[in-house]
Amino acid sequence: MTEVFFFALAVFTVAAALLVVLARNIVHSAVALIFSFCGVAGIYVLLDAEFLAAVQVLIYVGGITILLLFAIMLTTRIASGAEVFNEQVGASAVVAVGTTAILIYASLVGIQISGQAPATRETTSTLGRLLLTTHVLPFEVASVLLLAAMVGAIILARREGE
Repeated sequence: MTEVFFFALAVFTVAAALLVVLARNIVHSAVALIFSFCGVAGIYVLLDAEFLAAVQVLIYVGGITILLLFAIMLTTRIASGAEVFNEQVGASAVVAVGTTAILIYASLVGIQISGQAPATRETTSTLGRLLLTTHVLPFEVASVLLLAAMVGAIILARREGE
C-alpha cells in the first residue's frame, strides 16, 4: 500500500512541478509550487523522515512560497501585465533533456545494494538534541542573520512605498 501512496504522491508532485514551469500566470505557478512542496513533504513522511516533512511544510510552504507571493504582488512590472520572455530557453532545454537522460539511465541501472539496511533511529529527537546542545551557536547565528535580513527587507519595502 505504501508503494501506491508513493507513486500517487510522485505523480502529484511532478504534475504540480510541471504546472509551475508551464503555467502562463505567475500567481498560478506560485500556487502550484505550494502543491509541489506539499507533495515532497508527503514523500518525506513515507520515507519516515517526519522532521524533514515538517520543515518542508513550515519553511518552504509557509515561508518561502508566501514570501514569493508577496514579492509577485508587490512587483509592478508583473502586475501591469508586461510580457516576460526568457532568453535562455535553449540552454534550459539542454539542461532539462540532459537531466532527464541521467535520471532515466539511473532508473534503469538501479542502485547496487552493498549490505544490510542501516538500523533506523529516532531522527527528530536526536536532531533536536544536537541543535540545542552541540550546534546551538550556529543555530542562533543563523536565526539572527535571518532576522536581520527580514528587518532589512521590511525597511527597503517601506522606502519604496513612500
